[in-house]
Parts: sequence; C-alpha cells; structure tokens
Amino acid sequence: MFSKDVGIDLGTTNILIHLKGKGIILNEPSVMAIDPKTKKILAVGEDARKMIGRAHGRIEIVKPLKDGVIDDFDMTEAMLKYFIQKMKLKTFFKKPRILICCPSNITPVEQNAIKEAAMHAGGRNVYIEEEPKVAAIGAGLEIFQPSGSMVIDIGGGTSDIAVLSMGEIVTSESIRIAGNQFDQDIIQFIKRQYKLLIGENTAEQIKCQIATVHLAEKNDKMDIRGRDLISGLPKSIEISSEEIFEAIKESVDAIVRTTKSVLERTPPELSADIIDRGIMLAGGGALLHGLSHLLAEELLVPVYIAENPLNCVVEGTGEILKNLDKISKK
Repeated sequence: MFSKDVGIDLGTTNILIHLKGKGIILNEPSVMAIDPKTKKILAVGEDARKMIGRAHGRIEIVKPLKDGVIDDFDMTEAMLKYFIQKMKLKTFFKKPRILICCPSNITPVEQNAIKEAAMHAGGRNVYIEEEPKVAAIGAGLEIFQPSGSMVIDIGGGTSDIAVLSMGEIVTSESIRIAGNQFDQDIIQFIKRQYKLLIGENTAEQIKCQIATVHLAEKNDKMDIRGRDLISGLPKSIEISSEEIFEAIKESVDAIVRTTKSVLERTPPELSADIIDRGIMLAGGGALLHGLSHLLAEELLVPVYIAENPLNCVVEGTGEILKNLDKISKK
C-alpha cells in the first residue's frame, strides 16, 4: 500500500494538516495542557486552548512553538505525534510522507529541529518548504512564471514578506512580529492605561472585533472584563478602536517598514511586475481591519487579501503534494 502524503502548516498559533486527496483534515490550536510534575499530556489543541487563563496550578499550559520555530522540542514532537495518530495518518505498516513549512529566515539548526520533530512523530520522509512560497501558491499566485509576485504572510508568530519569480524566492525578510505580538500589545496597553489585567483570549477578541489600523473606516467600542491591578477585584471597562489603534501601531509600522525594505531590494523588472499585479496578503493578520488599505497607501501598490487567508499555507502544501514525487527525486 502507498503511504499517505500530508502537508503541515506548523503555526505558532494553529496547526493545520492537509491530506493529499482529502483536503484539510485538521485545524487546531498549537497548545498543550500538561501535568508540570509528571509531564503527562492532559489535553491538546482546542481542549487545551479552552484552559488558557482558567487552569489551576496542577495544570501547565504549553505553547511549544514560538515566533514560528520550535521552542520546546519534546512538546512539539508529542503534539505532532498526537495529531498524526488522531488523524490515523500512521499505521503499523506505513508512515506518511510529510511536507512541513517554516519561516523564510530560520537557521539551518531550527530547520533541522522541525524536520527531526516530524520524523520522530512518525514521518517516513520529511520535506521542508518556506512559508511565503507555500502561502503564495495557496493564495493562487502564479509564482512559476518569469514575472514578479509578492506576498505578505502574517501569521501568529512571524510575518514573512517575499518577492517570488520562476518558483523561487528572490528577496525576502521574516520578522517576529505578527498576530501574537498584536495581542501582547493590547494586553500591555490596557494594563498601562487602565491598570487592568486581561488574558490572551480577551486580547484576541478585541483584535478581531474592534481593532483597526485605518481609523477613517472604523471606530467601534467594546466592553471588556479583567482584574483590577490595584484592588485585585474584577472590573469592567469600555475601550475603543482608536485606543487599540494606538496599542498596535508600533508593531504594524514595523511590518510596513520591513515590506518597504524588501521592495527596495527587489530587481527593477520585478518591481514593475508588482506595480501591475499588486501584493497579496495572507495569514490571519491579513484580516486585521484596514491593513490592506494602509499598506496600499504606504507602498503605492495595490494590495489584495487572499480569498481564504487563514488557510493559504496549508492549501499551498496541498498543491505541492501533487508534485511531491518530483521534489523527492531532487
């Protein structure tokens, strides 16, 4: 029997798995709950995410990936093994071939760690591809043509910006500022301004519901609850889009500056193509309100949001899996 071919988007926030011929079969948070004394795994994925901020002292919440790379090798391996077994991708007689994605600027050591974790989790052969390339394919860009395409992939831990031509990355840069940093910016802003402590889940809700980087189009308000740092008691406040704009502005500006830097290093012929074809936004960060308009204003280039930005990377692995035999012979 032939082994199963799977593509994995090993994200800082979520892990997505694409099974060749079936499509996306798993989309769960990259989170684990363990017993800190015995290291026994108590919950993985969505079940563990629900415990964030609510677990007692005998349960430790672990996020084994940080800024797009492995922060805890053993836990990453255990998480991958759990999901591979859950999806029945490995049997006694056969192991899956795995295509896994990584940020464009990680070190060879970090890349080998990802590959090794996937092998230990049950992979027969493991192939590595760079995220911006895979995201561009998943977003439907024609990157194998002799013309320039540009993608900005804003995930949970990293933002990957790349210009591609003839199937390869020409210029790129990856920064460890993305969706999770926006959440931390919001937490710190509310702590500083209101002496109120909120959790990660609340920060993410704020980001999704009222955050904007283009105030002319959105200025909503939202009631949030947290713990008053002075009294120690529960407290409710109202915050606005304008305040969250200020909270995340510095991080958003860093992404804009990095994008400009990549464009400045792009060959002029490819720059001309990008002016004509525009820039594609992918990843969960693409859904940040007003971001495409801000980038278009700052870069003087059309900016589009992918049809399904959250799934661009994993859908790109699905396309590459169709030609995995050609890759494996290289």
